[in-house]
Amino acid sequence: MTTLAYLRVSTDKQDLANQKLAILEYSRKHKIKITQFIEAQVSSRKSAKERKIDYLLKKLAIGDTVIVSELSRLGRSLSQIILLIDEFIKNKIQLIAIKENLIVDGKQSMHNKVIVAMFGLFAEIERDLISERTKHGLQTAISKGKQLGRPKGSLSSSKLSGKEEEIKQLLKLKVSKSSIAKIVGVSRTTLLHFIGSRNIKTY
Repeated sequence: MTTLAYLRVSTDKQDLANQKLAILEYSRKHKIKITQFIEAQVSSRKSAKERKIDYLLKKLAIGDTVIVSELSRLGRSLSQIILLIDEFIKNKIQLIAIKENLIVDGKQSMHNKVIVAMFGLFAEIERDLISERTKHGLQTAISKGKQLGRPKGSLSSSKLSGKEEEIKQLLKLKVSKSSIAKIVGVSRTTLLHFIGSRNIKTY
């Protein structure tokens, strides 16, 4: 039976070191031998593969243990974390979350079912709160007369913005649109769209 420590940070290497220190201190205190540290330096918004969650699951076997400094390292939302905890339980893998003082023993016990149910309730509350905040923010913006989204008729930015006069002069000189596209460094389709959106005279 092995114990894998999972650590994840977005960019801060100092936080990675802090996570490792917390796990090492916990493992020494409870006489747990860490078999391997799996480190992921990516945002929680990345896929399970990029966050090395897929790799973690492949390394685990029945009776193994996963230890993290805190639950938030496992996912970006409660629902994502719940699914992973459920996966651990199904595969009889123990999870230890140090900050939350949580131990899910990897058994289909009433204790674990209650834990997952509680997290499920928290996830639902989290979704409701996010939805409520979003609606409130929109209502506040509308009440202040703010227009949501891009103003009607506004032009989107383009890599050709600021090159209108250059394009006009080249068109005036009867240079082909394919050649102009090469000169300004874009595709012919992009150039045609830009000319149309800016109502540039093609002569």
